[in-house]
Amino acid sequence: MIRFIYAEDLSAFPVLAEGMFRDRADQFKTRLGWDVKINEYGWERDEYDALNPLYVIAEDARGRHAGSMRTLPTLGRTMINEHFTHLTGGVRITSPLIWECTRFCLAPGAQGRVAAALLMAGLEMGLRFGLDQAIGVFDARMPRIYGRLGHSPEVIGSAGEGRDLISVGIWRITEEALATIGARSGIRPSEAADWFDAAFSAPAVPEARVA
Repeated sequence: MIRFIYAEDLSAFPVLAEGMFRDRADQFKTRLGWDVKINEYGWERDEYDALNPLYVIAEDARGRHAGSMRTLPTLGRTMINEHFTHLTGGVRITSPLIWECTRFCLAPGAQGRVAAALLMAGLEMGLRFGLDQAIGVFDARMPRIYGRLGHSPEVIGSAGEGRDLISVGIWRITEEALATIGARSGIRPSEAADWFDAAFSAPAVPEARVA
């Protein structure tokens, strides 16, 4: 399932939170070699995690982190506007209709449908929030994943080569995109609607401890 959790509520989900930050460390520092900071707990966190972002988190059958991404409105501070304007031609992306998505992370051994579920959840969230677009930074491995799922971004700018390639792109938030990913992944759009309703129509239920 997918959970939508604001940073201020992560303390109610300690297993998911720990798994997400540890898997981010494994993916971005260990496997990709990015210049990111790892704290004393082995977590990858940065200054944008302190801005109360809304996390989209995939939870596996055991209640553990399977994948996640971080979202922030572009009217406030964002990673792209503060660190990646060299990829946007110096233009700051700010709009009430555009949110930033970063730290797209898949846990080691995550099932193939996790990426699709995260994208569908992000689209459902965007549609419910009245957004038009999402903007994000992604590495060289991601275009293949986006293409396979049928929802590739419009690339604004890139830097680097090979596995070091980093790009900024914009995704359109549409019902058609949601349906396309659903058809390719076998996840019904109604499932994404149920995830959103469960998160925002009733108080979040804290996780049970996982042995």
